[in-house]
This record gives sequence, structure tokens and C-alpha cells, in this order.
Amino acid sequence: MFVAVYWWRVHPGKEEQFIRAWARGTDLIREIYGSYGSRLHRDGDGRFVGYAEWPDEATWRAAFDKKMVYDDPETRAAFVDAVAEVPPDADPIFTMTVVDDRLTTRVSPGA
Repeated sequence: MFVAVYWWRVHPGKEEQFIRAWARGTDLIREIYGSYGSRLHRDGDGRFVGYAEWPDEATWRAAFDKKMVYDDPETRAAFVDAVAEVPPDADPIFTMTVVDDRLTTRVSPGA
């Protein structure tokens, strides 16, 4: 398994818009590109951090190189409108191969 970690700062007052757009976009990326989905977190400094799981690096790389485009302009526009800041080049802050997995999956409130 392979993971990519991203972060975003969101304009004040647009947090719920961002979360909805992130969720819809994540569902589309899973359907179109074959990811295993993602978890969204909120850091203590207010940044949103997404941890996305993929079957392998090649599958992630193919999707990343296509900029994970999906045919849902409304979702993309809501996401872009909510985001105030991303890392340079919008690259992930980490890309990693999983060497041992001790997480227990449970149903989350947003699932």
C-alpha cells in the first residue's frame, strides 16, 4: 500500500464547504483512479490534512500526473473557492510506502 499526505489552509467561514467538496472529490478519485479513499484531519494550527491510501505508488503516480481531474466542475469550483493556501506546487508533503499496518478500520461519522 502507498500513501500521500496533503494539507490545505481554508478561508475562514468556508470550512464546511471545503469538507463537502473534499468528500465528494475523494469519492470521485476513488471511483475514477482506484484510490482506497482518504481521511481528513484538522491540525492544531487550523490546517486540514488529508491522508490518502492507494494500492501502490504506480497507481497514485498515474492519478497525480493527470492532476486527478474528474468531470464535476461544481465540486472542483467549491474546493478551489474554499482553499486559501497549499504547499508549493500543491505537492503532497509526504509520499510513503506502508511497511506495516496496525490501524483498525471502523465506520466513521462521515462514511
